[in-house]
Amino acid sequence: MKKTGIIFFPAFDWSLGETHPEREERLLYTQEQIFEEGVMDLPQIKQYTPVIGDLFDVLRTQAIFPGPEEHSLEAHLVAVGCSLVLGKALMAREIDNGFALVRPPGHHSGTIVWGNRGFCTLNNEAILVNHLRANYGIKKVAIIDTDVHHGDGTQDIFYHDPNVLCISIHQDGRTLYPGTGFTDEKGGPNAWETILNIPLVPGVGDEGFLYTLENWVLPRVQEFKPDLIINSAGQDNHFTDPLASMNVSAQGYGRITELIRPDLAVLEGGYSIQGALPYVNLAILLALAGEDYSGVIEPQKIKRQVVGGEVFRSYLKNLKKQHDMTKPAWDYRKEKFLPQGNWVYREKSIFYDTEYFQEYRQEYIRECEHCGGTVLIITQNLQTYRRGVLIRIPFEACPACCQAGYDLLEFFKAKEKIVLMQNQLKNEVHFWKDSREVRSFESKN
Repeated sequence: MKKTGIIFFPAFDWSLGETHPEREERLLYTQEQIFEEGVMDLPQIKQYTPVIGDLFDVLRTQAIFPGPEEHSLEAHLVAVGCSLVLGKALMAREIDNGFALVRPPGHHSGTIVWGNRGFCTLNNEAILVNHLRANYGIKKVAIIDTDVHHGDGTQDIFYHDPNVLCISIHQDGRTLYPGTGFTDEKGGPNAWETILNIPLVPGVGDEGFLYTLENWVLPRVQEFKPDLIINSAGQDNHFTDPLASMNVSAQGYGRITELIRPDLAVLEGGYSIQGALPYVNLAILLALAGEDYSGVIEPQKIKRQVVGGEVFRSYLKNLKKQHDMTKPAWDYRKEKFLPQGNWVYREKSIFYDTEYFQEYRQEYIRECEHCGGTVLIITQNLQTYRRGVLIRIPFEACPACCQAGYDLLEFFKAKEKIVLMQNQLKNEVHFWKDSREVRSFESKN
């Protein structure tokens, strides 16, 4: 009998406000529903206990500036730890799949972290993916984000990684936070076409969402041939969600899960605390466990107009044409501090909506035919004007990109106050302040 792992972490001591949509009740009603339905008594369900995540696992994937000690990370580290618990159980073959029902969410948290944005500080799925790659020899991973909001943080982390396929199906960013996730966002120079964004018009329901999966998402995943599939399982596409305008049902989510067949699902958004979450989470869990979810029916009925049929199919056909027509156009730079090679440059401005400030970022990516390429990011918090530098040597880095990373470290550690090196090749993290190494992190696994 296949085993499905489950872990709960409501984060009672973390809140953005008593009436904020992101609060502990999001999971409490789900827990009650699942226990009342007797799901935890099913022989294939195996429950796990929350643990605190290791800061090293975070820093391998994300740069916390100006330093981890200046952020309140306790609840976020437990959410990370819960995801890792199920990942380790999967690798040990204790379970065949799993569902991490945790908060705070994470998919808006990107490569650089100056604070909380979109209710997210640490990216649970991205940290999980890189932990599995670093410690278990996993080579290729597909992340399918079914949250109504674009998974911009996850996309940001893996934008230059050719071995992670990031797919986000979301409500059009012109109508919803974070305002990104369009078809021309397709990955960096060494990872072109490993980012797939499918922005849907408001009003899409089960029919349109499932049609999108069957006719675009699943063929792309099959072509990529991942070793693992991770589902960023946001439930705010539900027709009762107060922050969005979609029309997916609880049974629709069950079918979505059946089609995706994720190895692990990690809870993201979903803010209809009583009207949707208990039913959607139940349907997802039953689908993972191979049980019938046809009896999961939410108490409310759809009141908004549903977009479907030929209208939707025509829309999706045109959207795919837009995607296919986008060709790469790189801005090459030759700065004095850049090591040998061709370096692609881009600038980004990231808005932190929770704390209301902007981050300005300059990125340099070494073009490479052999690996994901060394990444250099110079970032500034425009509220405090503090700066930081991230240097990333990627998994499976070639010798030239590895040397480029060390050359950049030698240059910037003498000129910048804060420098973080993520050496994913050697599974090490080094943190420099004022020209001296203040912390060195290595894997405990």
